[in-house]
Amino acid sequence: MKSVAEKPRFGHTELPEEQSQALRKAVKFEWITIGYLTVSTIIVFLVLGNSQAMKAAWIEDLLSFLPPISFLVAAHVIKRPPSTKHPYGYHRAVGIAHLVAAVALCVVGAYLVADSGLGLLKAEHPTIGGITLFGQTFWLGWLMMAAMALTAGPPVYLGLVKMKLARSLHDKVLYADADMNKADWMTAAAAGVGIAGIGMGLWWADAVAALIISVSILRDGVRNIRGAVGGLADARAMTYDDAHPHPLTGDIDDYLSSLHWVSEARSRTRDEGHVFHIESFVVPKSQDATIKQLEDARNACIEMDWKVQDMVIIPVGELPDEFLPGQTTGGEED
Repeated sequence: MKSVAEKPRFGHTELPEEQSQALRKAVKFEWITIGYLTVSTIIVFLVLGNSQAMKAAWIEDLLSFLPPISFLVAAHVIKRPPSTKHPYGYHRAVGIAHLVAAVALCVVGAYLVADSGLGLLKAEHPTIGGITLFGQTFWLGWLMMAAMALTAGPPVYLGLVKMKLARSLHDKVLYADADMNKADWMTAAAAGVGIAGIGMGLWWADAVAALIISVSILRDGVRNIRGAVGGLADARAMTYDDAHPHPLTGDIDDYLSSLHWVSEARSRTRDEGHVFHIESFVVPKSQDATIKQLEDARNACIEMDWKVQDMVIIPVGELPDEFLPGQTTGGEED
């Protein structure tokens, strides 16, 4: 019987030190983001006035709470070890958090597009009055534009930091949050232009600015919901930004195919959140592939990348090409 130290490995059970540090740093920056958003939403609310653009910017600030809160909840849940009820662990919490944030973005974005578009069609003329502070009366629009300028900078920095951490962690929730943060300056700029337009007598500028912000929210929601649903529906593993198929699957196929006892090999990869579950099918050159050969090959694949949490190699007589990526059986690949 094998000792505890000699038990076969099926993957990584804990994040390596680099990713553990990145996760702790990401948690810290998400708390910083929540603190910043609390202040910025209060500032924007105090100067809302009758501007549709300012209302849209304020609602976007409120929506910006969703990704960091979702990330923090998921970061807590994934620490639970696998159990009898959840043998694959809890890394799917990342995908669930991604979906929750994406759906909220889509719903509110669609509402704001309809609301802003209706205001434009009705030719509503927003008015921005004056305000008296410290004995001085001046146009409220100046405060609105100052609020937008004040709240535009910090999210850009936070987004750049979280983008690097998302790449290190392969975390799509963190990436979605970072992407929204990086684009916040556009929201502030659009709202500022809308307010300036009102000041110059261009009534439609406010509604157009609100519409631009609303379309941006809806676009973020649609893009993220597509990625979140794809991940939960076991679509092929993609990079953290959903831009390309993840190269690890191809690397594992290349390695397994290069082994002297393997005729051909192909794998399918399930993205569980931060980590992957991989099933590799190999066709041995002879029928006497040994347990040791299979275990050595699996261990080598595990060492390729920390994301390989669960790895199985299945010897078969021929590749089951009807469900393996890259194979065709008369139909087109999705």
